[in-house]
Amino acid sequence: MERVAILEISKRIKQYRTEKGFTLQELADLSGVTKGMISQIENGRSIPSLTVLLSIVTALQVNLSEFFKDISQEEELVIIKRKDTYDQFQKEGSNGFLYERFLTRTIKNSTVDIVFLTLEPNSYRDQVTTDAYEYKYILSGEVDYLIANETYTLTEGDSLFFDGRLKHVPINKSSKPCKMLIVYFFDN
Repeated sequence: MERVAILEISKRIKQYRTEKGFTLQELADLSGVTKGMISQIENGRSIPSLTVLLSIVTALQVNLSEFFKDISQEEELVIIKRKDTYDQFQKEGSNGFLYERFLTRTIKNSTVDIVFLTLEPNSYRDQVTTDAYEYKYILSGEVDYLIANETYTLTEGDSLFFDGRLKHVPINKSSKPCKMLIVYFFDN
């Protein structure tokens, strides 16, 4: 299964469990799956077998077609994640460790380059292409990202992932610098 689809399934299990008001233990009892396994599945750390997945979905009393609706293995070319949409989770056996998953992508045989960029107000550059996938996390300020003739406005805490082979350029129209963390994934 594609990692993107697996994470969506994990997220939906947790969503339906919390909507129904079930604790991990209650869902474990109803589905015949251990509490630890359900926690691992919800956190994307374990891939359920088909039998286990069907047991959990049945215990959640959700129609299968509704549960799997709109789950796709197709990759988006541009992904915007707003700071209020990051997946928050805790790993079992931890206390005080709150993780926020920004992005998980499987990219085979790649080199990773991590940089900070400070984009001054009214800076300029022509659109460019990069032979890499690019991840941007806005640390402070605001930026408009022009990617393939679409403009995406990002503010502090937002993130962006896209194929750098699309023409792109960041534009800072504000009066303050924009600082961002950039991760490039180059194919080897």
